[in-house]
Amino acid sequence: MQNLRKKFPVLNQCIYANTASAGLLSEDLMEWRQGHDLDYLIGGSDMKNKGFAHMPEIKKTVGRFFGCQPEHVALVPNFSLGLNLLLEGLAKDKTVLLLENDYPSLNWPFETRNFKREYVTIDRNMEEQIHEKVKSGNIDVLALSLVQWVNGVRIDLDFLKQLKMDFPNLIIIADGTQFLGMEPFHFEDSGIDILGASAYKWLLAGYGNGFYLVKEGVMDQFELKGIGNGSVNNDASQRNNISFCKYLEPGHLDSFNFGSLEFALNFLDEIGLEHIQAHLNKLSKKAMETFNGMGLLESFVPERKQHSTIFNIKGDKALFQKLAAEEVVASPRGGGIRLSFHFYNTEEEIDAIAKLLKR
Repeated sequence: MQNLRKKFPVLNQCIYANTASAGLLSEDLMEWRQGHDLDYLIGGSDMKNKGFAHMPEIKKTVGRFFGCQPEHVALVPNFSLGLNLLLEGLAKDKTVLLLENDYPSLNWPFETRNFKREYVTIDRNMEEQIHEKVKSGNIDVLALSLVQWVNGVRIDLDFLKQLKMDFPNLIIIADGTQFLGMEPFHFEDSGIDILGASAYKWLLAGYGNGFYLVKEGVMDQFELKGIGNGSVNNDASQRNNISFCKYLEPGHLDSFNFGSLEFALNFLDEIGLEHIQAHLNKLSKKAMETFNGMGLLESFVPERKQHSTIFNIKGDKALFQKLAAEEVVASPRGGGIRLSFHFYNTEEEIDAIAKLLKR
């Protein structure tokens, strides 16, 4: 992983502990983007038409990377737009289970549409709470982030798989934005029915691209309304023959943004998600021991079975500004300071942050 740091020049200037806010741009992706726009400069519409024709290949790349059939992949500019399109097609008599203080782009679309809702708190017994709520028989949809944006708490994926087996009629919708890119993941083998993500964080694909993965068994629960020329790939004769995922693609798909997604996934594939996972497990363990030992974490966080590499430490605006003055890039979140580490971070950087905090 040490050699990969050279591909991210910003790491020479700071300790970048802010991937949960924005993943870094690699030199390799920057060079690909420059080549793309040069081709556009001299190729015009011919180049763009080739880009449109390449979208099915990008879906194959996404599907292969995440264990999903390409025809069940929808390319979207970001998670939020995709979810809003989905919910316009979901019957309003559904009762939805959400997590308190989950990411606004996940909770708000349900809340503003006045779905009947219940909530559970994000704590040590989060999974048990969810199970009890679903067991009550009143819940039709569970919607949650796989990793929480404020404090890095992650849901037990084995729990979600068992929950779906126990309650097969439950629709499970998940936001993978703060999770995908951290470890291998196979959508078809998971308990999740619909998984959406923006790809500018841990997938390092830049802004303006994301995707949804949808299992066929849940499609009949939606009557999607989003539609446009992109839904038929400019072929009006297909107006009455639109597949589920194409309703999530009403407009053109940009070759710059989704080409960046394809490039980023191939880049991560070359590194190997299993290697990324092993390194992140080390960083998570190191950060957990360090920050918990300093009394900086919520008390329940170390008690959970698994955790991500996102940590919210106790600290006010003054401490945040002091860290920033020492070239530590982080984010103020949830009344504390959020630190997040990717494969380009090191254990030595965690030690350096701890030293600053002690000082």
